Amino acid sequence: MKRVTNTGKVSPNCFSSAFIRLLLLALWLPGFTGRGAGVFDVRHYGAKGDGKTLDTAAIQQALDECGKSGGGTVHFSAGTYLSKPIVIGNRTVVQLDAGARLQATDDPEDFRKAGSSSYIHFVTGKNLTDVALVGPGVIDGAGAKWWVPAEEARRKVRGFTLPRPNLIVLTGCKNVRLENLTLQNSPKFHFVPADCDGVLVSNVTVLAPPRSPNTDAIDPSGSRHVLITKCRIDVGDDNIAIKSGKKIAGHEFACEDITVTDCTFLHGHGMSIGSEAVGGVRNVIVRNCTFENTENGLRIKSQRGKGGVIENIGYSDITMKNVDPAITFTCYYATNSAQDAVQHDLPAEDASQTVNQTTPVYRNIRISNLTATCPRSAGMIIGLPESPIANVLLENVHITAARTGLLIRNAKGIQLKDIQVSAQAGPPVIVENAEVKGLEDAKGAVRK
Repeated sequence: MKRVTNTGKVSPNCFSSAFIRLLLLALWLPGFTGRGAGVFDVRHYGAKGDGKTLDTAAIQQALDECGKSGGGTVHFSAGTYLSKPIVIGNRTVVQLDAGARLQATDDPEDFRKAGSSSYIHFVTGKNLTDVALVGPGVIDGAGAKWWVPAEEARRKVRGFTLPRPNLIVLTGCKNVRLENLTLQNSPKFHFVPADCDGVLVSNVTVLAPPRSPNTDAIDPSGSRHVLITKCRIDVGDDNIAIKSGKKIAGHEFACEDITVTDCTFLHGHGMSIGSEAVGGVRNVIVRNCTFENTENGLRIKSQRGKGGVIENIGYSDITMKNVDPAITFTCYYATNSAQDAVQHDLPAEDASQTVNQTTPVYRNIRISNLTATCPRSAGMIIGLPESPIANVLLENVHITAARTGLLIRNAKGIQLKDIQVSAQAGPPVIVENAEVKGLEDAKGAVRK
């Protein structure tokens, strides 16, 4: 695959080869369905599916026998299957029929690791090949009991997320598929493919109340060759968050070749990259997506000590309504939320610091064909004095903001083409310590 280096130019075709590979992934992964292998019906192993009986043992036995037999389908017919944490085996398809609900218990002690203050995730699998969870059924994390103390803890200590289990975590797996499912009410994150290669998430609905804390929908973490398509996401935190918290042996970039397409984001904190970025992120495409009532739209977030290289990022054909703000590229991420009573603002002045392996580096980013309405700010593109955000193209971008415009600070190689920003308070584009071409396209823009 041809890579784009920091040449000072943003090529309109620099993301195409990654997208082609992901299209092939989408065609290939559904070919593994578990059919032809055995079908392991959880009711055959004693599961009642009545929403009252604890079905963990029966479900786990079906999963174990499926994995040991070389793979197949673990089948859930209509019913509510109450369960403690379960583990998926190799070459396994978990099939939830219409009306089937895999329901987590809501007792925290059911998830606590022995002798520890940490918790076991609800559905897990490690170092597997060819695994799938398919609907049209539901996996429910029963998160309500966890959210109240978590929110109380967050309000006391900014950024503290309180230990909680995630809904689905697959680690070190190859060829993973989630399709036609509903994931809802996770205590914390809903789906985390960690250090996985080949992940398809298609036609998945993810739901949690708007104010449920840290209920990210889909968080590819240190994963490669990921396609997220035709999903509907309405949650309390990041709709999607691409995270890269550590280096992964054998990979220059821990996260790469990730495409998000034809998705609808409702409540949530937008389409995010970061804040963990030490392992690096490259070759991300987001296109033909709709945002409505989200806190943040397109967001790249990190800070000194958690940063790494984030490059070759393309956003296109994006529509936003009531999104606050439309664009947030910041190297001063302070775990802020618009819901916080006290906002932690950007420093008015900041001295340049020594660049190291955890300094955020953002470069080669393109936003094209974006239309947005924002209740407050159009957004920000803010790098560090020692690490300016580099080589960003905004083309055919139209933002109407009820208050302030787009702030560009500590940046170089910024190009504006056919950009229209309407701001009620102040200039549409504010430039501070930045190299910006095309300011004449943004009438009323100011350079400080």
